[in-house]
Amino acid sequence: MTRSSLTQEPQGKFERTGDRTTAKLGGFWTAEHATRVEALAADLIAEAGQHRVMIDLGDIKRLDTLGAWVLDRTRHELGAHQVSADFVNVNSEQQILLNEIAYRGFQETPQVRRSKVVEFLADMGKAVSEAGKDLLQGVAFLGEIVAALLRLIVQPQHFRMAAVVNQLEQIAYRGVPIIVLISFLVGCIIAQQGIFQLVRFGATPFVVDLIGILILRELAVLLTSIMVAGRSGSAFTAEIGSMKMREEIDALRVMGLDPIEVLIVPRILALVLALPLLTFISSIAALIGGGITAFLYGDVSYEVYLSRLRAAVGINTFLVGMIKAPFMALVIGIIATLEGLAVEGSAESLGRHVTSSVVKAIFMVIVLDGLFAMFFAAIKY
Repeated sequence: MTRSSLTQEPQGKFERTGDRTTAKLGGFWTAEHATRVEALAADLIAEAGQHRVMIDLGDIKRLDTLGAWVLDRTRHELGAHQVSADFVNVNSEQQILLNEIAYRGFQETPQVRRSKVVEFLADMGKAVSEAGKDLLQGVAFLGEIVAALLRLIVQPQHFRMAAVVNQLEQIAYRGVPIIVLISFLVGCIIAQQGIFQLVRFGATPFVVDLIGILILRELAVLLTSIMVAGRSGSAFTAEIGSMKMREEIDALRVMGLDPIEVLIVPRILALVLALPLLTFISSIAALIGGGITAFLYGDVSYEVYLSRLRAAVGINTFLVGMIKAPFMALVIGIIATLEGLAVEGSAESLGRHVTSSVVKAIFMVIVLDGLFAMFFAAIKY
């Protein structure tokens, strides 16, 4: 072993004077000598006993992160055994390193015991508060969208028609197959269950009234809105959220473009235009499914089906569903784009906001449908 390696080897001398133990440390307290550093730290704890310990760092030639951490940990372990330990002859560089590497034990967070009733009420209050904040954010965001629309009306050259057409293709054209399939099956199920119940009263032809009124007033627009919220609403949130994560929205602002005009307005306009069209297609598909099932299960001929449908359904029945569609589209668009803009810089945040977007949109669609049902019942329409 060379002389230089001997001077680099961590060293420790322990002297006991009265009730005090002095540990004179020297050499290189670095990661390459980790085994020796740990052994000296263990010797220091063993030699300390119940005395006061002074840890002298004056002869330490080099101290790195590992050495400082072991020294600070040793001091805390001595303190845990009711032994006072202090560093002496510490230069400024060593003091800075010791301060930065200060050893901290993990302490369990004290759990405050609360009544389950109190916790339930607190959670309920928090949920109501968050819902109120979401409502205020939605109203404020709607104001920004209206302001952006007014600016586009004043300056139509800034309106991006190509973006609206592209979104119409994604929402309406590509959404037709799944909307038709789901609506057709739901129409078949309603007809089959209606016939099964009405046949006991000899009133099978009245299933046509049930199918026509229920589908045109409620189910077509509701099914379409839920499907659009799950399909297009989640896509809006994911697209805008990904742009937010990659700071593309900030780049638009730097270029002097308004993200509301560029990203939000085309999507919401396309949604407001597409949802009534999809609702109409959904109504036709559900009525066809109901007619086929009525013919197969209830022996209701197509002539009877169409004549009773014409007698049971008025223009107001059709308009009720169509009037709801743009409002539901607006709610879905606001929630989806607002959740996308709220995404932060992680994939976990993106997934959380996409889920929140779909859940909130479906919930608000059902609430809005209930409000419209009460309104139309009040005006007897």
